[in-house]
Amino acid sequence: MYNFEFEKPSTIADAVSAMAAEEAQALGGGQTLIPTLKQRLASPSKLVSLSGIAEMKGVCEADGGISIGGATTHATVAAEAGAYPALAALASNIGDPAVRNRGTIGGSLANNDPAACYPSAALASGATIETNSREIAADDYFQGMFTTALEEGEIITNVRFPIPEAANYQKFEQPASRFAMVGVFVAKYADGVRVAVTGASEDGVFRWTEAEEALSGNFSVDAVEGLSVSGDGMISDLHGSGDYRAHLVKVLTKRAVAAAS
Repeated sequence: MYNFEFEKPSTIADAVSAMAAEEAQALGGGQTLIPTLKQRLASPSKLVSLSGIAEMKGVCEADGGISIGGATTHATVAAEAGAYPALAALASNIGDPAVRNRGTIGGSLANNDPAACYPSAALASGATIETNSREIAADDYFQGMFTTALEEGEIITNVRFPIPEAANYQKFEQPASRFAMVGVFVAKYADGVRVAVTGASEDGVFRWTEAEEALSGNFSVDAVEGLSVSGDGMISDLHGSGDYRAHLVKVLTKRAVAAAS
């Protein structure tokens, strides 16, 4: 690692102030940032830990939805998000116990890894990402691989999820990392169905709109049967080709619909 300053504020206001320093970097659970620092792939002048901010932790129900603080760990989401079972189940299967007890929902969404699980849940749920300065709809938040609408120095303080009538998340894991080679989150609301896919596309998480239209008219596995996903623009690596990932998108969507039904 390179030398850096370390600050652990106890309030959002203090964190925002600390982030104003040149080349300062927010630190959530550190599951991506710390390995990056160890490999000397990043050299921030200051790390601002968000783990000491109590107002950014916890899960609560409000207005027909569930609200999760940005510094809430995956383990806490798994244990306390029972009002949204599909989201709790997703959190319970991220990484291993060490990762789940350190990693945070805000850190995951801020990093927007193309194989992370939470982006699919946020996008499929039509979640709202709250920061220290504004609210961002999930449809506007995700802007490509490792790219989001966050501005420099902006911190995710809270994430609001509307609770659907039915939902399920299916993940085909890369066994060593437990990241998603492909993950599909399906959420059925009164005004329609949303389907979000992670792990597959070179552009990061995306909505499969063709499946959404079919499932909104008929929420059953049969509605997906005749659909297909192109392998163009899909990730192709030693774990699987683009065509293979495209095939998995359909397979996992059908499994998610069956489980949600």
